[in-house]
Amino acid sequence: MRRNLCPEQHLEVDEFLKRPPSSASVPEIYLAGKALGKDHARLNKTHADGLAKLLDAIREPGWCVWPGFLEDGLAADLSCEGLNSWREGTFRPAGVGRAENLAIRGDVRTDHVMWLGDEVNSPCQTAYLESLEEMRVALNRRLFLGLVDFEGHFAVYPPGGFYKPHLDRHRQTQDRILSVILYLNPAWQPGDGGELRMRTTPGEQGGDFITVEPRMGTLVCFLAGDFWHEVLPANKTRASVTGWFRGDAMPA
Repeated sequence: MRRNLCPEQHLEVDEFLKRPPSSASVPEIYLAGKALGKDHARLNKTHADGLAKLLDAIREPGWCVWPGFLEDGLAADLSCEGLNSWREGTFRPAGVGRAENLAIRGDVRTDHVMWLGDEVNSPCQTAYLESLEEMRVALNRRLFLGLVDFEGHFAVYPPGGFYKPHLDRHRQTQDRILSVILYLNPAWQPGDGGELRMRTTPGEQGGDFITVEPRMGTLVCFLAGDFWHEVLPANKTRASVTGWFRGDAMPA
């Protein structure tokens, strides 16, 4: 059984942020343990099983939801780091489009973002990126996806925030191949909003869908150009690290 994040399961965001990060155990838990925690044998087996299921799911049907992807302490530290930066005003409004076509569209999305790699990555960011690198190598070996690198950002949806239905691949591009979302919400409860709703038929904006609760440590992966998805309105602050495995940039 996974241990609880903390005894106070109903912490509000401001109270959660008062908790100090577990930076004292960075070398043991984050680096030597590769973000898997202290019980390496047990957690390595659990992680290997989860990775195998993810590889099968990305092959068919093209998406995967992995609850508990990260060790609790690492997920909590990423959450604290992102939410503290949000409170400090480091984030900026997210746009729609790219390059000269980038525009702020409050009718489409109202989240704010802080890109990873804008400055030197923290130990918890480094540990998370190392776990994604392991995933990238496995995906290429099994599925020959040609994934080259990863780009990503912290994302925060304030209360009332949303993102209308969209695809993650920009028009006339093919570089974003696989979307990866890690949720960072302590003590998320039904009614907090901010769920991911994703259509499960490639290319279709209607039909069957799944709804994913943005619970702490849950990872969602899906083929970026295939699945329409949206973020339902959040009723409280909602945080994640969102990013994409990319291939060599080329026109569509």
